[in-house]
Order: sequence, then structure tokens, then C-alpha cells
Amino acid sequence: MVKTNCLHKLTIVLVIVFLLVSFSGCKGDTQKKEPDQIVYGLTLVPSGIDPHIHASSELGIPLRSVYDTLVYQDPETHEFVSGLAESWDISPDGLIYTFNLRQDVTFHDGTPLNAEAVRFNLQRILDPAANSLKAAQLLGPVQEVRVDSEYSVTITLSVPFVPLMDGLSQPYIGIASPKALGEYDLETYQFHQVGTGPYRFVEYIVNDRLVLDRNDDYHWGPSVVVNQDVPKVERIIFRFFMDPASRALALQSQDVQIMGELLPTDARQLSEEEIVRLESVVIPGQPLQFLFNTAQMPTSSLEVRQALTLATDRQAIVQSVFQGYSPMAHGPLNANTLYYDSAVEGLYAYNPVQAEALFNSTGWIDSDNDGWRDNAGVPLEIVLVVPPWGLAPEVAQLIESQWESRLKVQVRIKQVASFPMLSDEAKKGEYNAISLNFAGLDPTVLDSFFLSDGSRNWSRYTDPELDDWLLAARAELDPARRAELYGLIQGRIMEQALILPVREYVNLTGVQLAVHGLHFDTQGWYPYLTDLELSP
Repeated sequence: MVKTNCLHKLTIVLVIVFLLVSFSGCKGDTQKKEPDQIVYGLTLVPSGIDPHIHASSELGIPLRSVYDTLVYQDPETHEFVSGLAESWDISPDGLIYTFNLRQDVTFHDGTPLNAEAVRFNLQRILDPAANSLKAAQLLGPVQEVRVDSEYSVTITLSVPFVPLMDGLSQPYIGIASPKALGEYDLETYQFHQVGTGPYRFVEYIVNDRLVLDRNDDYHWGPSVVVNQDVPKVERIIFRFFMDPASRALALQSQDVQIMGELLPTDARQLSEEEIVRLESVVIPGQPLQFLFNTAQMPTSSLEVRQALTLATDRQAIVQSVFQGYSPMAHGPLNANTLYYDSAVEGLYAYNPVQAEALFNSTGWIDSDNDGWRDNAGVPLEIVLVVPPWGLAPEVAQLIESQWESRLKVQVRIKQVASFPMLSDEAKKGEYNAISLNFAGLDPTVLDSFFLSDGSRNWSRYTDPELDDWLLAARAELDPARRAELYGLIQGRIMEQALILPVREYVNLTGVQLAVHGLHFDTQGWYPYLTDLELSP
């Protein structure tokens, strides 16, 4: 009898345990599972990430998928295709652009996209109080933005501006929710961004992370992407890896699945060990370059600028620093930029003998036999200002070594930590060469650097004829004539030795083998995250 009671009690205990386990399992099934996610490594903390206001290429990497644009550009053909605008019309004189919008698009906050929303965004960018660093330049000479009907908007220009469509396709002119823009000011909106794109902006913690969650209502993707509906990956977390050495380690430890701007030596090792798939993305626009200050001695002399360029073994620098991953640059545009002129490739081949002869003709010689050039006892010093990105400091060190050993000129490198600090140094003007470049498929990327009144005319060079060519080229509707003008522009920049071009920009991106579908827009920097997939 005792044994039977014990068995009965044991049976009851087992039943209770079974029910508890079963209940626990059912409860777990009803809980939301952790989202599929990809961690994407960013290499620079921008000073701000409002695309209408700030200019960093880094901000476009996540925000390309938060915002849609009126049009997109096909990376293969460079033709423009429908985005938020399903059709458009351009007047024969190139002054009036009318866009007919999709009627099925809503912002992440539930408000509808319409013509008034587009007008509101463009006026925000053009407002001088916004102090837009890039988007306003992409809009060029926009004179008026007019709402024609609920889903039709017209942009009128004061003069033709051919790159307008290119600008409208970039994330800097992503269309944001007017409701959200009204709720936050210019300082705080960057932390609460609302677009119509395949991913929603969830969180931004400076120096730590930026989080995007997929937009489950998305179904209006452009033809330039494979997946035009809801993205397959639920969450993208962007983290910052400003120390270049940390990027390969993050890939090796699988702390990140995608990482851009790998050090070339790390990229080679990771790809050879088959730890990652290496994507080498050539960026259109300007090369890594040093802009010579024509208002500061001794680079105020054309002969000095030419001598410094001829004395620079750029191929050796490219091979040493970039391990052959980047082509040597020849002029102010990368070869994959529209209207690149190959005629610049014959200029400034490395020639230290010619460089020394040119320098001797300027009066800068070693008059006191101390091993360094001077002029009437005034010592010669070349000051280089460099930013921290793109391996510019390493390049500057090799330039310093070459100039000191081959030309006997003393070089001082001043490295700054951020773009605002670089801009401050540019304003002071106390340098001989300063490194800065911008990306862009259209060669109007040159305008702010080489127009006499350009916002980044850090060479301080004024040339009315060059101004005329630059202004005419961006207004020229005939592609053949545009090509001719940009050939003249590139030739003049190099004839006057306004820059020392070093290497064409190539973004070495490491991708974990389980990640598929990574590809970029025509600007090179900005990925289409909607096409990403994770294999099991």
C-alpha cells in the first residue's frame, strides 16, 4: 500500500513537471524572437548626420535606406529611373522640371507623401538659415518650387543646371516627413529622422551606434534594386570603428558583418584567408589630392608647385600605402567620373631631375650649405595639412620623405582630427598644401574647389577663364560640348599645378561570407541595404 502511494505521488510530480515544461515552451513561442540583424562598420563619426545640412559621405551609408529620392540613377547605364517620382518632364531649355509623384507612399510616421512634402523639403534645404553644406549645392540655381496639384511639383531654375537630376538622386536630398521636420529644430532632427525608405530610423547614439529597423509597409522600391519590397534583414546596426586597425579585428571576431575602408594590408590578408569576401568599390569624383595654396610662399610660385609634383613618386606611394588596390591618380577627377579626360595622364610623370632644375630656377637654393634650401637666408618650409581619413597621414609622410631627400626642402605635417578642424586650418591659410576630396559622379564636384568664389577654393586660385568654363559646363545641355569644356577644365587645373593628385579612391569593403546582396549606388559609397540577405 505504501509502494502504491509512492508511485501515485511520483506520477503526479512527473505530470506537473511535464506541464511546467510544456507551458514554458508555449510561452517562449509567443515571445518575440531576436530580429535578424547585420552589424555594419562605419569608419568616421560625422559631425552631424542630417542629410539636408551635413556633407559627410559616411552619413549617406545608413541614410540611403531611410530616405527615398525623387529619382534614382542606374549604376550601369547612368540613366535616371523612377523613385518617389513615377514620371517627369524637362523643358527644352533645361529650366523647368515637373515631377509626377507616386500616390501610394507614406512616411514612417504614417503621413502621406505629396507635392507639398517635396516643396517643404527643398525649401528647407535652400533656406540660408539651414547652412546646407552639400544638398543646397546639389540643387544649384533653383529659383522656385511650386505645387501644381496634390501629386505634381515643378522646380524652376534661373539658369540651366544639368546635374540637377544627379543631385535629386542622392541621399542628401532624401525626402523627409514635414511633420517630423516641424517637430524638431535643425539641431535635434538628426536624432529623430523620418523618411519613406525601406528602413526606419530607430536610434542614434553619437560615437556608439545608429540603428535601423525595416519598414514592413515598404513596397515602392526603385528598379535599381533587386528587392523592391520589404527588406529581408530586420535590423541594421551601424557601429563606429575610427581606428583603422580595429576594423579587421572586428571582422575576424564576427562582431561586424560588413566593414568599409579596410587597411589594404588587412584586406589582402582577410581575403587570402577567405575570412571575408572583398568588395573593391571605385569611388567617382576627386582623388586623394593635396590642394596647393597659391597665396602662400613658396607654393605661390607655379614652378615650385610643378617641381613638387614632378618630385613625387606617386606610383611608389600608391604601391606602398595602398598595396596596388588603388590606381594612381593623374588629375582632378577619378577615371570613372563622367567626362574624365585621359589627356591628363601624360602630365607630371615622376622626374626628380627636372624637378630639381625647376626648383633651382626659383631662387630657393642652399645658400648657407646646411643641406636645406633657403632664399637670402630665409629657410624654406612646406606645411602640409592632412585629415585623419583615407590614409592621408601615411601618404603625407612618404611625400615628406621624398621632398626632403630629393629636393632638400623641409616639410612639416599638421594632422587634424576632424573636418571642422580641417576647415578651420583652411580659413587660416597658413599652409602650402591641404588634403580634401569629395565624391560625385558628375564633375560639378570640382565647382566648389576651383571657382574663384568657391566655398572650398582652398588653393586660393582665381582665374576668370576657368570660372567661365566651370559655369558653362554645368549649364551645357549638349554632352559633347560638356565633355569638351571639362577637358579644358582638367587641363587648366593641371597646367597650373593646383593639385598634387595621388590615388583614385577605392573603398575596400569586407563582407562576411554569410552576407549576400551588397551593392552600391552610382556614387559608390551608398549601399542598397534592401537587397541584403543572410544565409543560414
